Amino acid sequence: ALTVRFITRRFIGDYDPTLEMIYRHVAVINGEMVHFEILDTAGQEDSLLIKEKIKWGDGFAVVYSVTDRCSFDEVMRLCFLINHLHTSPKRSGATEQPPVVIVGNKKDLQFDRMVSTEDGENLSKALKIPFYEIS
Repeated sequence: ALTVRFITRRFIGDYDPTLEMIYRHVAVINGEMVHFEILDTAGQEDSLLIKEKIKWGDGFAVVYSVTDRCSFDEVMRLCFLINHLHTSPKRSGATEQPPVVIVGNKKDLQFDRMVSTEDGENLSKALKIPFYEIS
């Protein structure tokens, strides 16, 4: 839903959250046309597949649901894996971490919340990665 919202500017409430998709999109950012290829992994990964998908990316939004503590618990592991795979000596020219942002989704579901805003902020500070909460 987050990716579809970014591309279409509309919220689609009825979608299959387990369906992996690649979206292509062109946007003007700071006066420059940027071509996006966005891989929405839908979080259904085994460790071998996720490593290949991380190698594919140039920037990452690590998204968790504030109503699902297990999804939040995966954020640190994924951020470390992104950093490790992209700064590995085997990766030509890789010397620094790619752009990464942590996103807490479903902030409007306050009564179902299992992860506090403070939890997200603390993880963000510990990893030195920007953090946002959205609905």
